[in-house]
Amino acid sequence: MTENPRFDQLLAQGLEASRDNRTDAALELFAQASAAAPGSGVPHFLMGSEHASAGDIQAAELAFANAVLLAPEFHLARYQLGLLQFSSDRAAVALITWQPLFSLPESDPLRHFVSGFAALAQDRFQEALHHYRAGLQRNDDNPAVSADIGKVIAAVEQLMQPPAAGQPAAAASHVLLSGYSKGMH
Repeated sequence: MTENPRFDQLLAQGLEASRDNRTDAALELFAQASAAAPGSGVPHFLMGSEHASAGDIQAAELAFANAVLLAPEFHLARYQLGLLQFSSDRAAVALITWQPLFSLPESDPLRHFVSGFAALAQDRFQEALHHYRAGLQRNDDNPAVSADIGKVIAAVEQLMQPPAAGQPAAAASHVLLSGYSKGMH
């Protein structure tokens, strides 16, 4: 918690509204928290998460970008911003957004996850899987990110399977893989 009790209260109320699936109330409370502590990236990150959950990717990207602008060392916000960009067929932009994460310590799961996406953007599937699995082994803090990466691993493994006779090649069916083939080649 911060030294600003009003900010903390607004965040707590916003998180409660989010858990109760009251998106509009959560967004309003996070906006109020942002006004109470304009230099904090946390409310913007939470707004980005709400928008992403509601399917408003453009608003989510803007909110995550604001979080990163206000708090460049907020690694999870940077990761989520890049993930939205990657899954929106903008792998090159995501790799630029993620650039600072490539320099994180070897022990940081985000370093491995972004390295996995970088490999995926170049169709280096085995390398991508290696990084995703290494990141999962190091990720004790964020089960939601681990669950998403688990889905990415399954999708990459599916892409690597040879098609059965008379069947078309496996397509990237997961949203996180939708932009990889248009990435950097």
